[in-house]
Amino acid sequence: MTLDGERKTRRARARAIVKARLEKLEDLSIGKLVPSTLTLLGLVSGITAIRFAVDGQWAYAVDFVILAMVFDMLDGRAARILGADSRFGAQLDSLADLVSFGVAPAIIMYSWTLRDLAEPGWIAALVFCAASAVRLARFNVQAARDEGATNVHPYFTGLPTPAAAGMMLLPLLISFQWNDPLVKQPLISAAILLVTSGLMVSTLPTPSIKYMKLQRRHRILAGICFAGLAGLLIAWPWATMTAALLIYTGTIPFAIFGARRRVTL
Repeated sequence: MTLDGERKTRRARARAIVKARLEKLEDLSIGKLVPSTLTLLGLVSGITAIRFAVDGQWAYAVDFVILAMVFDMLDGRAARILGADSRFGAQLDSLADLVSFGVAPAIIMYSWTLRDLAEPGWIAALVFCAASAVRLARFNVQAARDEGATNVHPYFTGLPTPAAAGMMLLPLLISFQWNDPLVKQPLISAAILLVTSGLMVSTLPTPSIKYMKLQRRHRILAGICFAGLAGLLIAWPWATMTAALLIYTGTIPFAIFGARRRVTL
């Protein structure tokens, strides 16, 4: 090799090293860290909910599950806005969801009422955890067009874990408003748990609020409705959450009909 050839080779190696170092710096940029930080805050919220459930502080436990839901909505939106979508972020998000929306609600409901069923109650809680893990694993391995919601196909396959966690906690939310012994019946909680577990692992289409498109003329009205909803959450948090979950549950049959209609068209 000539002297000029050696110099060119050295320069090419130096440029490659500089490029690799710059790529590492880009990976450590604030934009890349924000979504993962929000995901970790959601994970911490889920773990904190478990701690309050163990202490029997049910309102705080539910509060932190709801907080985890907020972080779960924010991390995905932040990743899209900042262009920070990554495989690492997707895997981290699923692990956080398993804890916050799989393990935490199961422990909350077992500590609150399912323990009265002894071993069957614990098995029911394990079924919910297992269904959450299956739901999230399936979401990760299947192609986005088959499993994930998009602007073109605004449905999820199976019930998302945050929605399942909310539906599972519904008896506890109702008990905050009406202290009726019937609400705390472990068989009712077990039945809701099994239904939500089945919906998670099913192939039924469920609505995705994230990808519902609003026409421009409806955005102002949507903003007013959102502000009103925020006010209701502040004034009557448990009643508002209960109503929202019941409304979402009621939209599932419409999602099934809408998805089948798209297929036939």
